[in-house]
Amino acid sequence: MSETALQSPQTTSASRTRVERALRTLGMPSDIVEFTIPTRTSAEAAAAIGCGVEQIAKSIVFTTRQSERCVLVIASGADRIDEKKLKEVLGEGVKRADANFVRAQTGFVIGGVAPVGHTGEVSVLVDAALWALDPIWAAAGTPNTVFRLAADDLHRIPGIRVVDVRQAP
Repeated sequence: MSETALQSPQTTSASRTRVERALRTLGMPSDIVEFTIPTRTSAEAAAAIGCGVEQIAKSIVFTTRQSERCVLVIASGADRIDEKKLKEVLGEGVKRADANFVRAQTGFVIGGVAPVGHTGEVSVLVDAALWALDPIWAAAGTPNTVFRLAADDLHRIPGIRVVDVRQAP
C-alpha cells in the first residue's frame, strides 16, 4: 500500500457491509481496505494501493436504450469500453448511466460500485482481458474502499457473463 494513502480506521456503512456479506456468501476474499483518500477512479485506486492501473477492476454502469436494463461492466482500469461491442453483446444500444440511476439500481455511488452486493437487478459483464491479471482490486461499496481478489474469483458471481468489450489498443 502507498505510504501517502494510509488506511483509515474502519468505518461502517450499509454499502460496505452489504459488500462484505456478499463476498463471504460467495466464498470470495472479504478483507476490505479503507483509505483516507478517495479511490473512486482507477488512477486514484492504483496510487493508493501501489499497483498498476491495469490491476484495478473498474466498474462502469450502463443502461440499455430500449429496455432500460442496468448493465455493470467490469474491466481493467487501463482499458476503455467499446460501446459498439457492448451493443452487439446486449442486442441493443447503451448509454452511460447517470448518478441517480447507478444509486437506484446498484445501491452504490459512482466510484464505489462493487461487483457484488447490488440492491437491484443488475446484469454483470466482465471483460475477458481481466483474466490475464492477478491480483486485481475492486471497489468495495464506497469511494474509498477496495478489496483484493484473483480474477478467477469473479466466476463466483452468479449470472456473470464473460465478454470481449474492450476497445482495441
